[in-house]
Amino acid sequence: MIRIGLLETGAPPTELQPAFGRYGRMFEALLGPDHAYATYDVQAGQLPATPDEQDAYVITGSAAGVYEALPWIDPLSDFLRAARGQVALVGVCFGHQIMAQAFGGQVVKSDRGWGVGLHRYVVERPQGWTDGRSVAIPASHQDQVVTLPPSATVVGGSAFTPYGLLAYDDTPAISMQFHPEFEPAYAAALIESRRGTRYTDAQADAALATLQGPNDRARVGGWIRAFLREATGR
Repeated sequence: MIRIGLLETGAPPTELQPAFGRYGRMFEALLGPDHAYATYDVQAGQLPATPDEQDAYVITGSAAGVYEALPWIDPLSDFLRAARGQVALVGVCFGHQIMAQAFGGQVVKSDRGWGVGLHRYVVERPQGWTDGRSVAIPASHQDQVVTLPPSATVVGGSAFTPYGLLAYDDTPAISMQFHPEFEPAYAAALIESRRGTRYTDAQADAALATLQGPNDRARVGGWIRAFLREATGR
């Protein structure tokens, strides 16, 4: 059994939580019941006392930007640097970005705008924990990693998000810009909740249409489980 710390750096919109829960619950559903989970509310100042409190950590998505002057960003970055090489790390969306920034890369609000709906990512450098050459996964972001951290390898990406899937050569750590934890119903509800504010009607309708296609989130959940087994030896 792997002890997994879920570092919640944000939460779904309040009105969606009764139906879908918080991000920690989504990752528990994605990764399955064969692990021991502990959830940390990072925005509330909760972080593990030491990295070895858990065997691995998953850093979730967030509405925040990693470049914002928020009081919890620096402590999280410090924790990730301390945990690097000590435990397995998996970053998703904001988690992908904060890992890149903490480890020496750069993240910006991209002039490409919002990436939302089902996006296809090509696996350019297959790893022991991947399978197949591409996946279609829900995305929801406007920030992007634009400068790779030292020792990061681009495992996969898309034309919209070239640095969409990273692995770190010197430590058991991977990160991904897309959202395998998003069930299609939640991805659709999130788009609807942002219609007219973050997205135009045309953008929302186009993104919703893509969600009708085949979704590889379960496969990517398998990737994360395989990576954690490989990284922890369990």
